[in-house]
Amino acid sequence: MAKTMKIITIAFAFLFASFLMLYYSFKNTIFLSFCITFGTCFYHFIMRLTVGLCINRIINNKFDYSKPWFKVSKFELKLYKFLKLKKLKKVPTYSPSSFSTELHSFEEIVQASCQAEIVHEIIFILSYIPILFTFLFGEFYVFLFTSVFASLIDLFFVIVQRCKRPTLIRFIKKHHKNI
Repeated sequence: MAKTMKIITIAFAFLFASFLMLYYSFKNTIFLSFCITFGTCFYHFIMRLTVGLCINRIINNKFDYSKPWFKVSKFELKLYKFLKLKKLKKVPTYSPSSFSTELHSFEEIVQASCQAEIVHEIIFILSYIPILFTFLFGEFYVFLFTSVFASLIDLFFVIVQRCKRPTLIRFIKKHHKNI
């Protein structure tokens, strides 16, 4: 997934630059529309890569999952049960090895899930920055739509991390009692 995201990011950067040059050369609004679209997509991808890299460098999966921020409420558990999220078996992840039981203990996997949650929460917020480009280009609804759509994707990943964490924590507690 990491290689794919990097290739897509480079492709969007190239498309953005190409249509920006076409727009400034010909002043055709169709080129501006493509420029805005590819520029916004480039922003969303480069921002995701940058946030993930920065948080990983700073924290390196060392979150304390017992902190209140990472506790899953009873309401959330009921919501996740209603949404049948436990049935999700395969969810794409940037770094599948971070969640591998062959490479990591369950405690390390829970810490990785906390880091993934924080990364997606930050990205959720940063997804709305493109709306500020409305002041330069107009097209408020294009920026609003892409921002909302992108943020909802990250909200999904936050929910998935929170949904699976209680099961992992119960397993860890049970395993520690048996030692």
